[in-house]
Amino acid sequence: MYRWLNGPGSAFKDPLPGSTNYLNAYDPAGHLIRARTRSDPTLGGRREGGDDVESATGVPRNALEQNVASGKPIPKETPDDLMPFPMNRQFRSQPVLSEELRDEIHKMVQDGMSVRTVSEKLEVDMQRVGAVYRLKAIEHQWIQEGKKLATPYARAVNEMLPKTPAPPNPKARAVPHESINDLPVHSATTNQLFHPVSESMHFNRTSAAKVFARNLLPAEHRIPHPEMVELAKVAQEHRGRDDMVINRREELVKMEKELLDAKQERIKAREAAAKKIENPRWLFRFEEIKAESVGKDGRARGGIGARYGVPPQDRKKCQIKIPTRVG
Repeated sequence: MYRWLNGPGSAFKDPLPGSTNYLNAYDPAGHLIRARTRSDPTLGGRREGGDDVESATGVPRNALEQNVASGKPIPKETPDDLMPFPMNRQFRSQPVLSEELRDEIHKMVQDGMSVRTVSEKLEVDMQRVGAVYRLKAIEHQWIQEGKKLATPYARAVNEMLPKTPAPPNPKARAVPHESINDLPVHSATTNQLFHPVSESMHFNRTSAAKVFARNLLPAEHRIPHPEMVELAKVAQEHRGRDDMVINRREELVKMEKELLDAKQERIKAREAAAKKIENPRWLFRFEEIKAESVGKDGRARGGIGARYGVPPQDRKKCQIKIPTRVG
């Protein structure tokens, strides 16, 4: 064991800066595989006849520091380098947001940019953008209160994981962190059904949505960023006219801001209409309601109280699952 620790294992005792340090990235001799395949001999491969103790990349530690200082970065990890468990070749370590990118997200939201715009610009999911902003706000609050942060622990964990960097400048294109426009699964689309249509009917996504539910929107309107589809259509229709895309983007941002302002006004009006009674432990809120607001079936959206749904019959036995008539 000590022979391995003093030999190939020394690569894991002194990990490479700015790189993951997984077993799969090294050969049995402790040499960094992706660096040895580079054409630059100073970035990989064992030097023959050398007396110096060699580092993880097959070059002396002082030579590695000189390469990094002279602007020769360590090669970027390949998918095979991101396998922390050599026996599980199906698992790849997923990147996390770098500290610089998280600071950039917090700054952009703090400056008044909407979560949707930040998500589109940095290619980070909207839910993750909201979570990062809230956690950063708590971190800044703790710093103001003088609480200690686990910064060394967080830094050590981040050094072991692949990271998504922040854009070098505001005009640079961000490195995609994840897919931000995946279609969410609506509960109305989980039922099994058959819908016969005539051959002459133009059956599209809007028609399919109406089959599942009367008020269900088509897929291009239910994705997290429908404005990206519209901007792509504008760019396709007006090729070479970047000003048209920029103008349309500004219109969409303005419309989104107006919707957010209207939502905030509704929340403020609801808070002002509610009667609040506060004691040292609890805060009670009382609102005026109408019994007629639940609707005829008791399930209206404006109603108060629990309104349980009806379970679907599509997976029960002895149920007719084929069409019995053509509407």
